[in-house]
Amino acid sequence: MKTQSSRRRLSGSGFCALALVLGFLALAPSHATVDDALSFAYEAAAPYVKQGFTVREDAWGGDLGVKDQKAVTAQLFRGNEYWFWTGTDVRNAVVSVSIYDSTGKLVQSEAWQRGRFSGARVTPQRSGTYYAIVTIHKSPAERTHWALVYGYR
Repeated sequence: MKTQSSRRRLSGSGFCALALVLGFLALAPSHATVDDALSFAYEAAAPYVKQGFTVREDAWGGDLGVKDQKAVTAQLFRGNEYWFWTGTDVRNAVVSVSIYDSTGKLVQSEAWQRGRFSGARVTPQRSGTYYAIVTIHKSPAERTHWALVYGYR
């Protein structure tokens, strides 16, 4: 009888400890990763895949502060059409991507920005190195995870 009673107490105290730990986990801030931002970048690319674009396996990411920028280089080829897409997992963040050639000239022919997603299209007039500039314009977080992917057709 004593054994059963102590088992009940252990089960009851074990349940309380579990509830306490779960309560602390619910209150703790969740920390996102670049992998989460990458999911949003692929989400931005999804409609273009339906239009025949092939998304490259190359992907870049990191974290930036508000108004910070990151340049990513890509070798692009004349005759292809490219889209670059960015995403972030931070709600209410505003991220953009712009495409420049090796002389620093803005060469994108189309661009859009919708909160945590953005895209820019370029059809290079010559093959060479191009730069995708990712910018965090606004964010409630001190550092904002971002990711960039691109595709061609």
